[in-house]
Amino acid sequence: MPILTADMSAGTLVEWRKKPGDALERGDIVALVETDKGLIDIEVFTPGVLEKIVVQPGATVPTGTVLAIIRDAAPTGAPPVAAAAAPPAPSPVGPAPAPVAPGPAGRLRISPLARKLAAELGVDPATVRATGGGAIRREDIERAAAARAAAPEQQPRADRSARLRQAIGAAMARSKREIPHYYLATTIDMHSAMTWLTEENLKCSVPDRLLYGVLFIKAVALALKEVPELNSVWRGSEPVRSEAIHVGVAISLRGGGLVAPALHDTAGQSLRDLMRQFRDLVQRARSGGLRSSELSDPTITITSLGQQGVETVFGVIFPPQVAIVGFGKLVERPWAVAGQVVARPLVTATLSADHRVSDGHRGGLFLAAVDRLLQAPALL
Repeated sequence: MPILTADMSAGTLVEWRKKPGDALERGDIVALVETDKGLIDIEVFTPGVLEKIVVQPGATVPTGTVLAIIRDAAPTGAPPVAAAAAPPAPSPVGPAPAPVAPGPAGRLRISPLARKLAAELGVDPATVRATGGGAIRREDIERAAAARAAAPEQQPRADRSARLRQAIGAAMARSKREIPHYYLATTIDMHSAMTWLTEENLKCSVPDRLLYGVLFIKAVALALKEVPELNSVWRGSEPVRSEAIHVGVAISLRGGGLVAPALHDTAGQSLRDLMRQFRDLVQRARSGGLRSSELSDPTITITSLGQQGVETVFGVIFPPQVAIVGFGKLVERPWAVAGQVVARPLVTATLSADHRVSDGHRGGLFLAAVDRLLQAPALL
């Protein structure tokens, strides 16, 4: 069961799209999983033959649970190997939990921080299984809260938005506690970008027109080439720079909450290809048709509340990423140009980044690169 979002600790196997004996190629859809954020197509990342199905439809299992056994098709007669139908990802689940060991006189062994968090999240510590040498830790409480939110049989579907909000809250609270965020902001003159965009859109039909948000996506992707440490993800205790640039875009869901699926290989896509992919991503995110790689692959996230009238947004980093970029509403304001004050369309761009991986100097260079790239939109 893959970790599809930072707040996910369990998922429900809805159905298998393949059966034992079927040949598998990398990228094939093998199963359908339900999470609070919708139905997700699960891709296989190991080519071979589906040897055995381990988890049956209807079962809710923790992330990291092996869903199927895939036999490597290369060496004839080779023994099957266990493989989850998802790429490796850091899992909050870890090894199989051990029963909680009672303390003296039957008292529950639980850390003070875990006890406080359990009260905040409404989790009964007596129902939680421990992973830390028999003592309940903060991670155990967070996992229990998220697993409860992800289990559809425990609460009616009408409560999904409340459960999703609770799970997201737990993940973001952990992000703020564990990641030393630093924040930067800059104001960008969008006159050149908007002038170019208007001219380009006159050349095509209405359905094919570009939105200015796609310029932000491409500029962020290209700026990461200049400050590559921001294009990293944590693997265990080390940040690892990603060779590929997969920009995640925050999309609000109709039932509440949000998801941030990836636009793959963002820097190498044309603006028109990115626009088509973005429209498709939004439609599938809101109808429950995302693929597992789109949720597990983002290397950085962009969030924007411009449509809600917000001029500045400072995001909270989505683990295991190390940065999130925000864009606000496009506003017309006085701006000094060549010694003259003129009206210009301006946007505030922000960066929230992990201080363990980069610093304000490098973050400032990144925002300056985004600004510079937006001044030459024809080159995006």
